[in-house]
Amino acid sequence: MFKTTKLLLPPHQLTSRKKFKPSPQVAAQSDFFDALPDDLLLSILSNLSSTAACPADFINVLITCKRLNRLGLHSLVLSRASKKMLAVKAQNWSESSHRFLKLCADSGNVEACYTLGMIRFYCLQNRGSGASLMAKAAISSHASALYSLAVIQFNGSGGTKSDKDLHAGVALCARAAFLGHIDALRELGHCLQDGYGVKQNIAEGRRFLVQANTRELAIVLAANPSAVAPRSWLTCNPHRHAGRWVPFVE
Repeated sequence: MFKTTKLLLPPHQLTSRKKFKPSPQVAAQSDFFDALPDDLLLSILSNLSSTAACPADFINVLITCKRLNRLGLHSLVLSRASKKMLAVKAQNWSESSHRFLKLCADSGNVEACYTLGMIRFYCLQNRGSGASLMAKAAISSHASALYSLAVIQFNGSGGTKSDKDLHAGVALCARAAFLGHIDALRELGHCLQDGYGVKQNIAEGRRFLVQANTRELAIVLAANPSAVAPRSWLTCNPHRHAGRWVPFVE
């Protein structure tokens, strides 16, 4: 008679209905996030930066981990940063904010060039660098940058009265107005009406003023459909106030 012996197998070779649960060490080594390619993460971060409603939406992602922080500061991501993502309140301004805006501007972000240019020109009294950044944005047809440079030419900001260039101011204003900038359209109307830096054309100037008022009113009504607009809002005042030009609204 032969004795039957049980074959003892190692525990890891025994079949069981229980699901295998990896140890924390094994799970950490097989992190699915690490397996994602950089190109995919750059695409996701680019979409986030272009749609962020405030700086915190983007910064909260950057502080998640080192990899997201590194990829989040990639030029492809920063070049698409939205206007709202770049909006830094005055009380929150710091050297870190300055460096971040400069990174975005160096990445080719037009809005960052304009924003940082305005801050340097008017707030930090760095006229040359500020004007250069605004010009960089203006070359890319940034309407607000074009209008800001026009105002600088009209006023001779940062220089003397001899530095004024009315013809250049009108040309910049016309370009900004063509791109839909309402204040530039209004300014151009004043120039034509008064013959300021351009041949006088009263009828054309008043037409531009009415257009500017109409567009501005349309924006107000779109934001508040229940608002009732007075008829006088669409009429222009033929008399210009002294000093800074103001909207022709009675």
